[in-house]
Parts: sequence; structure tokens; C-alpha cells
Amino acid sequence: MRLAEAITRTIDRFYLSSVAAFVPRQTFRYAFCGGITYGLFDPLCYSLIYNCVVAHRFVRLGFVTLSPHIAALVLVFPLTFFVGFYLNRNVAFRQSPLRTRTQLFRYALSVGGSILLTYAGVKFFVEVCRLWPTPAKVFTTVITTVYSYFVAKYFTFRHAAR
Repeated sequence: MRLAEAITRTIDRFYLSSVAAFVPRQTFRYAFCGGITYGLFDPLCYSLIYNCVVAHRFVRLGFVTLSPHIAALVLVFPLTFFVGFYLNRNVAFRQSPLRTRTQLFRYALSVGGSILLTYAGVKFFVEVCRLWPTPAKVFTTVITTVYSYFVAKYFTFRHAAR
């Protein structure tokens, strides 16, 4: 059994009839994959890299010095990027007819858009709307998540079947 099939079967065990009445299976899988990637994998990798690899030290790259928390963020990003791509491609949107390299390029564009949207959203809610940073980040995360789902469904992995 392939890893993606095992993950899909595990996720589908949580797709109960009470959930199915409100949430399509593909959307549920997308949300579950996002939870795995950004709720578990990302913080675990960040903690390990921050504490063991970067070890709370500044990282000098010659032209710039990264603080420990930013260095860990930079090192975690490629891991999270590729795990997120794998799960989206092989679990949430596995029926997409697009070639892998096309999907990967489009996924990179959508992640770039998410980063820009997050930056702009936090700036807007904090500086224009005068919200505190934490609620601003929460609102921005909700907006970015909705954006990410629709971009994945209709652009990155378009024509994906449920």
C-alpha cells in the first residue's frame, strides 16, 4: 500500500456522516492535510531545527545574519512546502490530470500568494483596522486558508475529482 493511500484511508475514517452532510470529502481531506502539515509537522520540525540544528544561535550567511528563530523558519519552509505539496497532490486533489511539474510550479505560486496575503492581511488589520496582532493573525489565517483552498482546487490541481 502506498503512503498516500494509507493517509487517505486514515483521513476517511474521520469523515463521518455528520460531517459529510456539511463538508464535501475533498474539502475535508484538504483541511485534514492542512492540519497535519501546519498543525503537527511544521511546529515539530520548527522545534527540532530551532533547538537542535540552529541551537539558539545566530546564523551568519556572509551578506546577512539570521536570528535563530528566523533561521529555523527558513530551514523549515522547504520541508513544509514539499510535505504540503505531496499531501495536496496525492490525498486532497489526487485526481488532477495536470503534470507534476505544472502542479509544483502552480503550488509555488499559490504559496507565494499566501505569504503575500498573510503579510498584507496582518498589516491591514493591525495598522488600518487597529486590531491587536493576535486576532489580526487569526482573521488573516482564515482568509488565507479559504484563498489557498480555492487556488488549489481551481488552479494548482484543477479538475480534481472528489
